[in-house]
Amino acid sequence: MARILLGVSGGIAAYKALEFVRLASAAGHALRAIQTPRSRRFVGEASFAALTGAPVLIDEFEHDPARGSFPGQELPAHQPLSHLQLVGNAELFLIAPASANTLAKLANGLADNLLTSCALAATCPVLVAPAMNNHMYEHPATQANLDVLRGRGVKIIEPGAGRLASVGEEGLGRLAEPARLLASCEELLASTGGSNSPSDPGDTAEGARRDRDWSGLRVLVSAGGTREPIDSVRFVGNSSSGRMGIALAQAARLRGAEVTLIAANVALPMPAESAVLAVRTAAELQSACEREFPKCDVLLMAAAVADFRPAGSHAGKIKKEGRDRLTIDLEATTDVLRVLASRRGPSQTLVGFAAEHGPDAIDRARAKLSEKGVDAIVLNDISRADIGFESPLNEVTIITPTAARPVAKAPKETIAEQILDVVADLRPGA
Repeated sequence: MARILLGVSGGIAAYKALEFVRLASAAGHALRAIQTPRSRRFVGEASFAALTGAPVLIDEFEHDPARGSFPGQELPAHQPLSHLQLVGNAELFLIAPASANTLAKLANGLADNLLTSCALAATCPVLVAPAMNNHMYEHPATQANLDVLRGRGVKIIEPGAGRLASVGEEGLGRLAEPARLLASCEELLASTGGSNSPSDPGDTAEGARRDRDWSGLRVLVSAGGTREPIDSVRFVGNSSSGRMGIALAQAARLRGAEVTLIAANVALPMPAESAVLAVRTAAELQSACEREFPKCDVLLMAAAVADFRPAGSHAGKIKKEGRDRLTIDLEATTDVLRVLASRRGPSQTLVGFAAEHGPDAIDRARAKLSEKGVDAIVLNDISRADIGFESPLNEVTIITPTAARPVAKAPKETIAEQILDVVADLRPGA
């Protein structure tokens, strides 16, 4: 169990910090929260106090009934200075969301509120998760401030891309999902020698899962979607973002596995401490998989591999002039997962992914389980617009030879943890 101090600055993304507290508490960590005055316009301190089980502080001169201690710690006999005692007791300080204003203060060493005072006094690792409008995030001043913080050893949890707070606005600046925030905290704790698991692994179900050791396992993950060229500028492809594969790679790395990620046209930030192989087409993905597969213990085939490709690709750009229509002859691609399964060793565990539509989706996924010769199929229902390919959320059913396990709608990082739990149960000797 680790003591995590959470700093919340002003921004609509403050609501995600509540979910982070819930996940981190369930994983066995003790938390305290501090807020900037502006953050209270979005989430009140009562919400954080209820989830952490500890007082929430706003001001440096505010009385702290817990005297700077974390849940489970003994209260000191004296009344310490809150901004020194709180961060002094913390094993990690996470600032999420970190607004553009707070980033500027941190970069310039200002200490005009409790959060920035704690940041200056911190001797523990500090993580910062920016969240703001894309124009603010991409501004040279914000980028320069982030570079300053990186130079001082602060770890930056990069924001995601997608819908922003303003109606119709999209871009880079969304706060990282709560499960990713937790994974980043635990990775940093592990790398710096801090605690990253509950003192009693049986305290919670989630804590027990996170304590499961995958050290020594080699995990191969594919992510994204292949693109099959029509000509030099056009292609046949799909809308897979690669989020699910990246979440799986991060979760496996967090459990201690050695991870190789084969990324097909993925524009998202790649997971830390994983070997990444970039590919474009189904043929390139097949070649990379065949090269890496013999070395892996677990294969997680999350990439959306094209079923068909143009029979011949035009060397230049096909001109529109003089054409009323264009006919493209398609040919089937190789079923990469089936080929790999035919070569599997007795100790390898294979998981495929199936995008299905309609009421008989589970039956078709079960058929694929035996046809492809894998241990599990993760079924995605692509009939729903609120989950799946480009969404940070998903809702799946994990099909094994003996069960169909539904996983409720959740961030893909949470879905990844549940998939790995099933993999752990399927492993030889489990």
